[in-house]
Amino acid sequence: MEIFFFLVFGAFSAVVAVLEFSKTNKDRLITSSAFNSFKNNYLFVYSLMMAGDWLQGPYVYFLYSSYGYGKGDIGRLFIAGFGSSMLFGTIVGSLADKQGRKRACVTYCISYILSCITKHSPHYKVLMLGRILGGVATSLLFSSFESWLVAEHNKRGFDQQWLSLTFSKAIFLGNGLIAIVSGLVANLLADTLHFGPVAPFDAAGCCLAIGMAIILSSWTENFGDPSENKDLLGQFKGAAIAIASDEKIALLGAIQSLFEGSMYTFVFLWTPALSPNDEEIPHGFIFATFMLSSMMGSSFASRLMARPSLKVEMYMQIVFVVSSFTLLLPIITNFFIAPPTKRGGSMSIRGYIQFLGFCIFEACVGIFWPSIMKMRSQYIPEEARSTIMNFFRIPLNLFVCIVLYNVNAFPISIMFGMCSIFVFMASVLQRRLMVVAESQKLRPQDWTAMKERDSEAEPLNI
Repeated sequence: MEIFFFLVFGAFSAVVAVLEFSKTNKDRLITSSAFNSFKNNYLFVYSLMMAGDWLQGPYVYFLYSSYGYGKGDIGRLFIAGFGSSMLFGTIVGSLADKQGRKRACVTYCISYILSCITKHSPHYKVLMLGRILGGVATSLLFSSFESWLVAEHNKRGFDQQWLSLTFSKAIFLGNGLIAIVSGLVANLLADTLHFGPVAPFDAAGCCLAIGMAIILSSWTENFGDPSENKDLLGQFKGAAIAIASDEKIALLGAIQSLFEGSMYTFVFLWTPALSPNDEEIPHGFIFATFMLSSMMGSSFASRLMARPSLKVEMYMQIVFVVSSFTLLLPIITNFFIAPPTKRGGSMSIRGYIQFLGFCIFEACVGIFWPSIMKMRSQYIPEEARSTIMNFFRIPLNLFVCIVLYNVNAFPISIMFGMCSIFVFMASVLQRRLMVVAESQKLRPQDWTAMKERDSEAEPLNI
């Protein structure tokens, strides 16, 4: 079995290398030295931020269990993290538009460093506080950095097409290479060097501290809404009006919630799907192969987005359909291959088929991230970017909390079927988004002019 995973890992590594080093001039964007310096600075900081997140992942559950907590207690800690991201994270993340995106990025570092520090305590209340801080940090990670990047990119007058290059490289590094290296480093610190399961969290804190120092020394501040009299409630109301008045923004939020909700559910389901009878599976190799698949997808996405004639809205429909099919594989294999009855042993033929399908799904995830970032940069108005992006995360976090709470209530096949349906719905909405965008052809800044005209017609007390 190890030989199979090693061969797959090697094959995927070769594919990633070919995709990166065989790019022609059509696949590359001609950029300026000023942009390259700006891009490299952002990518270095973003990689440190993602390393701070990925280093913690492999040992969160194990650390809690080493303190003597059972599955129910650990489940409540995870729910607290997603719930905090939904409630407190939405509020804190939305303040970035008013108080500054750079400040929000620094707040992310401080929140996550404090969360890492709490891992040294075995007390449940302290660990719960850490999960709440981690939930706030997660909302900031997935909104403030992107908001700062888009605003700064536009403020410096760089070509809008170059933004897709930064997005694809960020995902290639942050969600691919950094994830693999972080997993290896975490394993080295905790197991090989015998520093214990809390060591990866200390390493994460160091990465975040270094990144915060670079942000404070080299980043400039930018804001969203420039008005002086709009409070937090006014920001929420303005963001809600933007979503309700522009179908493109509403569709984009629904697409993101449907796909990301299914993606986070997949994170909890792939292990029991591949080892339903406690088969021995190489978790480390599987995780690394998934991350390589994601890198392959992001590299492929950079090629797609480098072609101005190819619209993101068009190819993402295909990506969502392929993703929906791969999530159906646990159900399909149940019909054609008899489930194994013997417990333990090596992974079954059903597991191998599902594993290959899951790798394709992870490649689709790699395409999704830079593509959804590109669409957000096109359709979300600058003055409410962070607020609207955190609005999008409310149904996502609610969905994940419900799944976590009921993870043992439904069979694995039902859960995968539900995720497949959600992703297929995302493809339908993506089709609608393309139709609406083609019919309107509005630029992001046109939303501001529409808002001013609406305010003149009917003043809003926000």
